[in-house]
Amino acid sequence: MKRYDVLTVGRSSIDLYSQNIGAEFVEIKGFDAFVGGSPLNIATGCARLGLKTALLTGVGYDKVGDFILNFLEKEGIETAFIPRIAHARSSAVLLGIQPPDTFPLVFYRNNAADSQINIDHVNAIPMNEVRLLEISGTALHVEPSRSAVFFAVERANQTGTNTLLDIDFRADQWADVRSFGIMTRALLPKIDIAIGTEEELLAAMLEDASQVTIEHQQISAPSISGDIDQAIEGVLSLGVQILIVKRGANGVSIYEAGKERVDVPGFPVLPLNVLGAGDAFASGFIYGYLQGWSLYKCCRMGNASGAQVVLESGCANFMPRLSQSMAFIEKYGGF
Repeated sequence: MKRYDVLTVGRSSIDLYSQNIGAEFVEIKGFDAFVGGSPLNIATGCARLGLKTALLTGVGYDKVGDFILNFLEKEGIETAFIPRIAHARSSAVLLGIQPPDTFPLVFYRNNAADSQINIDHVNAIPMNEVRLLEISGTALHVEPSRSAVFFAVERANQTGTNTLLDIDFRADQWADVRSFGIMTRALLPKIDIAIGTEEELLAAMLEDASQVTIEHQQISAPSISGDIDQAIEGVLSLGVQILIVKRGANGVSIYEAGKERVDVPGFPVLPLNVLGAGDAFASGFIYGYLQGWSLYKCCRMGNASGAQVVLESGCANFMPRLSQSMAFIEKYGGF
């Protein structure tokens, strides 16, 4: 029996969600304080489903760091591997909620503490005691977290720990969005399972800057053109064993080299807030995967987690527990 079912690696933050549902961002009057960051969200979802979970991120010597650690400790997530980083700051994100399809967000990540995790921090982790390592693509954007991620995956490969990459493309975190593709393609040959949206897969295989369209000079929300089927084949050709493509309300598609595509339907709910749905999916998928379920059933579990979270005004703070997910799935006819 290994000490940890899952270890997630990457960003963490305080997330300030608009209290004024439907309001334009400039008209927001107040915010609710939650926690966020894809790896933190996934860790929370996994812990609430009953998995023994640890998180490697970085926080500053600041009150936001206290806020993040306090939440994690109350959730029963292992925080022993989370360093306090001197001269860096815990991250923050401000998020608007304008259903059905507008969810503006602003990152405050200059000198982010979670980007300062390094090889020594990875060395402190007993990787042979971890069943699955989950990595966030945003951690590849800068040193030293980039090297920490590559080293963590290398150690996981050496110890037989399963590896999962959440592609997690955040354009405004990259000085050149093509660099995201370069770094992601360098990592994918060492990854067992990859999860991403169609846009994230196109970004992962991006080589030509002409494929990127920036509307109104907003680098945070570029449009990336390309052949999605070609991008999927490209990811699989790099050695990924399982590729899960998230398709929003249409559920997900499963790709395995040499096998037919399998589509897994989602659940018919009316979203309030789609931010964090993908992280919820990942936590549900990981739970099923570590139970030895079929990939179809794993994805249904992930879809159920995502469908429950989109009904809420936040993400990590609203991740479902196992009993809630099972009741939700049963309500909609089972797996």
